[in-house]
Formats: sequence, C-alpha cells, structure tokens
Amino acid sequence: MRIGELAGRTGTPARLLRYYEEQGLLTPGRLANGYRDYGEQLVGRVQQIRGLLDAGLPTRVIKDVLPCLDTPCAITMSDAGPEVLELLRQERDKMDARIACLARNRDAIDAYLARVTDDNLRGAPGR
Repeated sequence: MRIGELAGRTGTPARLLRYYEEQGLLTPGRLANGYRDYGEQLVGRVQQIRGLLDAGLPTRVIKDVLPCLDTPCAITMSDAGPEVLELLRQERDKMDARIACLARNRDAIDAYLARVTDDNLRGAPGR
C-alpha cells in the first residue's frame, strides 16, 4: 500500500510515517518505480509505535524494543548498559502509573454510568 493509505488506516500523518522510517522504526519495501510499498503488517507496527510513543518512550528506545514485540526472545540492544536498563525500568514504572490512573478513571465512569442508568430506570415512566 502507499503511504497515504497507511496514514489513513492508522490515523498517522504521512510526515510522521516518514519520520518513523528515518528513525529505523519502519522499513517499507520498494516498488519497481521506486515508490515505497507499505506491507499489511506495518499497520500493526505503526499502532505499536504510536502506543509506545504515547506511553512516553523515546524513539531510540522504541527501536530497540520493537523486535521484542514480534518475538519476545529476540530483543537485542546494542547499548543495554545500566543507564538504558534504568531508563526502561523508569518508563515501565511510568506506564504502570498511567495504567493505574486509567483504571481508576474507567472505574469512576463505570460507577457513574451504573448510577445514572439505575436512576433513569427508577424514574422511567411505567416502571
């Protein structure tokens, strides 16, 4: 598929897709005419990249983590020194905090919906 189709299917601007390619996060094929050819599997890859960016990981870390998402035992990091490992731990901890916050917000919305639904059922005519 062409870059415009990938952009449309992932909700990611073409400019960002080109940036991901520059950073080594995406590797499209090339057609005989030299145009980029984005395979179907890159739809999921772009979604993974977006999720990791939303979680706060920098692209340099995402580049090293992406292979782990395909085959968990295949992760390789060329510079996995103590500082990189600590960065990953900190990012994981931030994700855990965000997940906990999202879960609290979801639970609050569920409680609100349950209360509003119950109130509406009790006040509905003919009930």
